[in-house]
Amino acid sequence: MQIVVPDEYKHLYVQNGERPVVKIPAPVLRQVAGDVTKINKKSLLLIDDMMRIMRKANGVGLAAPQVGILQRIIVIAPDGMRPTALINPKIVVSEGEQVGQEGCLSIPGLYGDVKRAQYVEVEALDRRGRELTYELEGMPARVVQHEIDHLDGVLFIDKVIAETLHWTNPEGSDDPAE
Repeated sequence: MQIVVPDEYKHLYVQNGERPVVKIPAPVLRQVAGDVTKINKKSLLLIDDMMRIMRKANGVGLAAPQVGILQRIIVIAPDGMRPTALINPKIVVSEGEQVGQEGCLSIPGLYGDVKRAQYVEVEALDRRGRELTYELEGMPARVVQHEIDHLDGVLFIDKVIAETLHWTNPEGSDDPAE
């Protein structure tokens, strides 16, 4: 799906020190990230940076490709859940169905409904390299599925129910120019 950013939202697509998240149509967002073979100081610094960037952007999830790094690392922080880093995450069980609105820090201002599994089990390494299984449902399940898609070069606009797509200012004002 080709996205044409309306003029009043173009200021959200600037990438700089203040807004470090990579935006469409950057090619890195469409590439498949590689497995992390060794968790080292560089990996841990990346996770810390991703947590900081996600919080600053008021996001609930962020994938390494969204900061220009093709590694299978995501951070998630849906409401009610402690911010968590997942390294080499893999969905091993998915059940049920939910439809809900999604947006993306790499496509600011655009939102739409996406069908996802209601419940997922995700195997991943934590930042200490321990193998863990996360059981998530509802919003946390939605967030982890969205972020794992990023690791495979898939964006929410590839799965969105097209007629639900709409532009809304993510900064909370009805006036996008503010």
